[in-house]
Amino acid sequence: MTTQTPAPVITARAQATNLALATLAFAISFWAWNLVGPLAIRYAADLDLSAGQKSILVAIPVLVGSLGRIITGALTDRYGGRTMFPALLLLTVPFVLLIAVAGELDSYAMLLVIGFFLGVGGTTFAVGIPFVNAWYDPARRGFATGVFGAGMGGTALSAFFTPRFVDWFGYFATHVIIAVALVVVAVICRMFMHDSPRWSPNHDPVIPKLTGAAKLPITWEMGFLYAAAFGGFVAFSTYLPTYLNDVYAIDAQGAGTRTAGFAIAAVIARPCGGVLADKFGPRLITFISCAGAAILAIWMLTEPPLEIPAGINFVLMALFMGLGSGSVFTWVAQVAPAARVGSVTGIVGAAGGLGGFFPPIVMGATYDADAHSYTVGLALLSAFAVAAALITAFVIRKQDRT
Repeated sequence: MTTQTPAPVITARAQATNLALATLAFAISFWAWNLVGPLAIRYAADLDLSAGQKSILVAIPVLVGSLGRIITGALTDRYGGRTMFPALLLLTVPFVLLIAVAGELDSYAMLLVIGFFLGVGGTTFAVGIPFVNAWYDPARRGFATGVFGAGMGGTALSAFFTPRFVDWFGYFATHVIIAVALVVVAVICRMFMHDSPRWSPNHDPVIPKLTGAAKLPITWEMGFLYAAAFGGFVAFSTYLPTYLNDVYAIDAQGAGTRTAGFAIAAVIARPCGGVLADKFGPRLITFISCAGAAILAIWMLTEPPLEIPAGINFVLMALFMGLGSGSVFTWVAQVAPAARVGSVTGIVGAAGGLGGFFPPIVMGATYDADAHSYTVGLALLSAFAVAAALITAFVIRKQDRT
């Protein structure tokens, strides 16, 4: 006769273990999600892509990774993180391998189609937020969601290691390595991860749950702010290698190294944003994030020279976006109804992902190839950040709820 391992009680050790596993799963899935961006320079050279074609190729995985969060957030309310994390990791594996096949065949159309489905890897964010929320008391949810959010450092790992893996092991072997890593982490999560004893399955139909979450004003308010903060991070982390190559003529490895530095700065800042939001309130930290990003986008218009002026700009931009990503989801954890955290998270997460989908396309469409300039795209980014800061300060104030 077999016996089931009992679910752990809420102890500091159980909290730390499950938070660590969720962060690991998030990081490896984000690495897979961001496989195209670090290799965009290679694809552009092999397929002779225009600026617009490059931007669409880089942005396309973000689309499913964004919209898919709406569904995965609602499904997490029903099935829990212990089921959803392994399922999504395994579902990402075939698309990681197929994107390698598309690259070997030099097929732009196939890269777009498979890149679209590769976005499945980006949906794990909507699983992790309700999962870690259930493990922690409200006073520490900013810390918990901030630490989990640091798993977006998977983009840094991808930016730094993916071009190097291609040099060390070969193009196809690199994708096989990532696919194996996804399988290993999925098995680890299934074996050692547990849903919180506070969590209970919500078997309400998915569509009414999503409709109910969509009727909450806070869902759309937080969605807009997350599109500015996290969306800005996603846009920069996926498009920065192309930007650095176009504006500063940096090769794939050099651009990957600098993009990894950008992502690491945001990863460090995200849990800090959650902790500071717990202490000083999420409104203040979100406002500082959006206002800072707006100022730095204006500075980028001047195309400061490498390394020190431009490097400082990119790192500070990442820090502000990381702070905002952490503070916005502290806000969500404070105000979203407990039974709808997954659904609200899915919609807000989707908005954040869409905030990362459109900027690369706009940047590619407005790129001035003769001047090697992204002036129009950066001006629009700055305007969006200013709007987010103003909404944080003057609009949401009237609709706070606890």
